[in-house]
Formats: sequence, structure tokens, C-alpha cells
Amino acid sequence: MRPCRACRRRQHRQQRFIGFAGSPTDVPSRDPQFCGFKIFPLFLFSNLTPNLRMSLTRDTGLRDTGQYPSPASRVSQSRIPFLSQLTHQETWEEFLAYRLMKGRFNWHEFNEADAFVEHEDYLPLATKIAQGESLGIPKRKIVNKMGSGKKRVVYSFAPDEMLILKLIAFLLYRYDDQFAPNCYAFRRGLKASDAIFRINKAIRGQKMLAYKLDIHDYFNTIDSNLLLSMLKEVLADDKPLYHFFEQLLTQNLAVNNGQVVEERHGVMAGTPTAPFLADIYLKEVDRYYYNKGVTYARYSDDIIMFAPDYETLMQYKDQMAQFLVQYHLEVNPDKEKIYSPDEAYEFLGFKCHGHDIDISEATKKKMKGKISRQARALLRWKNKKGMTSEKAMKALINYFNRKFFESDDPETLTWSRWFFPVITQTEGLKEIDHYLQQYIRFLSTGKHNKTNYKTDYAQLKALGYRSLVNEYYKFKDSVPSTAG
Repeated sequence: MRPCRACRRRQHRQQRFIGFAGSPTDVPSRDPQFCGFKIFPLFLFSNLTPNLRMSLTRDTGLRDTGQYPSPASRVSQSRIPFLSQLTHQETWEEFLAYRLMKGRFNWHEFNEADAFVEHEDYLPLATKIAQGESLGIPKRKIVNKMGSGKKRVVYSFAPDEMLILKLIAFLLYRYDDQFAPNCYAFRRGLKASDAIFRINKAIRGQKMLAYKLDIHDYFNTIDSNLLLSMLKEVLADDKPLYHFFEQLLTQNLAVNNGQVVEERHGVMAGTPTAPFLADIYLKEVDRYYYNKGVTYARYSDDIIMFAPDYETLMQYKDQMAQFLVQYHLEVNPDKEKIYSPDEAYEFLGFKCHGHDIDISEATKKKMKGKISRQARALLRWKNKKGMTSEKAMKALINYFNRKFFESDDPETLTWSRWFFPVITQTEGLKEIDHYLQQYIRFLSTGKHNKTNYKTDYAQLKALGYRSLVNEYYKFKDSVPSTAG
């Protein structure tokens, strides 16, 4: 079958920089707008770990042909000035392919982004930035923190500016060697699960105390002047890139409810480059504990450290307090805790004790709060609009199916993708399953009583309900065994 003109153009453009595995007709396409010509853009296999190569070939049916761009071509690409890369189509192609491979696009989103690149819609703004111009004024927004009634402030720029910032964040991985191995947030090839597994390996068979803390409103309270002094050293080889961040971090303006206001907003939570900047800000703290040989992990604003005795732990804690004063940061007192050697520690939403890893008490509490608030809101809507019980129940089920297993935000890991690869126990999942089932049934009567159980489990499944426990075991069965 001869490919259509659009597919031929896309194939030609992708083959200039993006490797293909096997012939195009060997690759499954899920894009209904394609004429049937089977194209799948693939991030350079040469940049992948062996495990990622195996995973990609297993999930897509692609074959690793071993035909990669030469090292010389990759070096020449890296020699292009950082901000000038924003104007190069090859850079955008690599960026899009990587995001697609990592599941950060659905096919519709990919097609939109692909058209944006194909038509070079990025070029006017990218050229201005490469020439030293700054971005516009960010918008300030207050959103609910997941699973709690608390609010947090996030920022965003215009859509094309946010896409440029995403590409910059992608390219900033060239500075990953600046960070100590105990810093886990927003690092390519490192995940929250790595922090948990490495901690458990380090403390296995030992009686260790732990100190956990959370930094209050970390991203938005970072001192821009201190951060810029650090960036000046890190980006000493790229003055234009430093100038870009200097403009970004010193423009203390934001649009709030349609009005331009003056405020300090740190690295602006919600913007694509904020995670990199937040890692830079505390990199010397991470390095201090790493060089001391302390079992320590930081994931953005969450920190935990271990010691064999109370006196040593207090020394680590006091040193951390001095660092926070030095960096003008504050501990969230509600999330500060010391764990005894026989106590399960909680970190990043997990509860760990020996080989047993489950969902933490705080995670369960947050999710239960989310379930009860959403159910009561639906009950009010049902009574106000005369909605049927079945429709209200189905709405609650669909909401939590998306929350657990899907995501409207391609930047965010789904709940199940965060927890399922790590946990070894299902008690927490059972508890949340039971709680959600109670509130689905609650929507039929508006009360918690035995009458609700007229709606049996089979009916819940018919409405689309998916048990966390069942989905967890399906996930485990789908993961290839590493034994042997």
C-alpha cells in the first residue's frame, strides 16, 4: 500500500533524525487519521538503557536494529548553543519522540504537537528567546492539593511558552551530572521507586532510626538571588542560558484574577523548568549527606535520612535545620517525624517495614477524603438536578477510574503507576476499594446503611467499577519476571 502524502512527508522528516526499527509496515499504528501506512516515531535506541530497549520492543513490537546515528553526529548536535537548539527541528523531533515513548502524549496530543513542529510554529518564539528576549508574565492560579482540602499556588505561561519551557526542561538533562545520586526527583532514569528500593537495601538487617521532613511551599519560596548565584556556576559555560533564567526568576510579576500584581514566586510551581531549578537549589545539601555516607533521599521537598542511634540522627537533623535557615526555607511541622527502629517509616506515599511495602496511612487518608468529598458533591448535584442514582454512581466510578488508572495531565503519573510497581502488600488497596464501594452505594440512598447492599458487586462492575486489588494483580502478571 502506498502511503498518503502526509505520511510520506512525516516519514521523510522523522527519518532524518529519529531511528526506525524494522520496516515501517512492521510497526503497529494506532492513529486513525493515518492512511494505514504504519509509522511509529522512536526515540534514539542508543540513548536508552537495555531495560528500556527491551520494554519498548516488547510493548510496541519494534525491533532493535542496532542502526543508530553515529556518536559524531550526536556530539555535533550537543555543540549547538543551548538556546539556539530551540530553533532546530531535529531537537523538536527528538523531544516529541521521547515524550511519546514515555507515554506523555496520547495520539491526538501527539498529532497536534507534530503539526506544531512540522509547520515550524515554534520558530517565532524560539528565535526571540535565542536572541535574548524574555517570556511574558505568568498567570497565578490556586488549585486544590490532591486528596486534601488544602490549596496551593501554581503558575503557567501562554501555551506556546509552556511548550518551549518543556523543551528547555528536556534539554536541561545535559546538566544531570550536577546532582548527587540521592536526589531522585525529576531525573531521567531515576524514579520514586528507586529511592524506596535503595533505602530498603541500605538499611536491611539493621536497627535504624529515621527522620523525615517536608519543606513548606518549597518551589514558591526558593530565594531567586541565592538560586541565581548557584546557576551562575552551573551554567558558566552558557551565558545566554543563564541570562534566560535570570530574566525568568527576577520578573516578580504575575497575573492574578486578570490583574498584574507584584510578588516573589520562587521558581514558580507548575512551570516545566521549576523541578530542575528546585534540584539545583538543594544540590549541595544532597551532596553533603552523600559524602558523609548517610542513608538519605530527597524527592523535591520530601526528605528522609537514617542513623544507627538517636544522637547521630539528631546531629543530621540539626545540620539540616542549619541548611534550611541558610537557604531561607521552612519545615512543614505537620509532616516532620522521627521513626523508631521497629516502626514502619513512611516516605513518598509508601509505608515500608522490612520487605513489606504498602500504601502509607497519609495516602489512604488523603484518598478517603477525596472519595467522600466527591461523593457528597455528586449527591448534592443528583438531588438538585434530579439525576438518577445509577448515573450518579457511574459518574463517581468514572472519576476514580481516571484518577487511579488514567490522567488528563500527560506530565503526571497516574495513581496506579506511582504505587503498583513498588508495593508488595495489598492491605491499603483493599481498604480504599472497600471505602470507594461504600460511597458508590451511598449515592443510591444518601445514607450509609444495609439497604445500600442491594447494589451488589456485580452491579458495580457493570457500571464500570475497577477494583484496585484486581488491577494490581493484573499489573504484576504483566510485568516480566526478573528471576534468573
